[in-house]
Amino acid sequence: MKTLMSNDPTDPRALLHEDAGFLRRTFETQSGPLTRYAARLLGGDLDRARDVVQDTFVRLMAQPPEAVNGHAVEWLFTVCRHRALDVLRKEGRMRAFADGEVERVTTGDLRPGRALERAETREAVLHLIETLPPHQQEVLRLKFQNGFSYKEIARITELSVSNVGFLIHTAVARLRAEFAAQRP
Repeated sequence: MKTLMSNDPTDPRALLHEDAGFLRRTFETQSGPLTRYAARLLGGDLDRARDVVQDTFVRLMAQPPEAVNGHAVEWLFTVCRHRALDVLRKEGRMRAFADGEVERVTTGDLRPGRALERAETREAVLHLIETLPPHQQEVLRLKFQNGFSYKEIARITELSVSNVGFLIHTAVARLRAEFAAQRP
């Protein structure tokens, strides 16, 4: 009896098996960050964000492996952004990020007072970020939540690298000044 999978790397069935593993691992690691990113772009609408992410992965499946080799995450965020903007364009309206939307992150076991202080600081910073213009919010989140380089952010957002740097610099300077003004 023959097995369905061949050990021969040139066998198309083996390549499909490798691609399936790549797709599964990529989906497991990137679906959450992509959904959060899409939800931010779509004004907090989680259902539409999930649809956009699903469509993004469908498009990834249609790509030959060599088209995304070495930059799959950047490719995913770029396609996700384009799909989210398409959705907004089709609806004929752009919505600003909703007030009060805050991502919740659990931290390690800290002393209760320290944990409360960190939570308050985090809330204050996230609130300040929400007051920034949408482009500044987007590049900050891509940089600090998703760890992209300026060059990768530029490709995702279709801005120049210098514009990305300017937006991040301006946003961080404004956040520092406003945060310092809030603290006694």
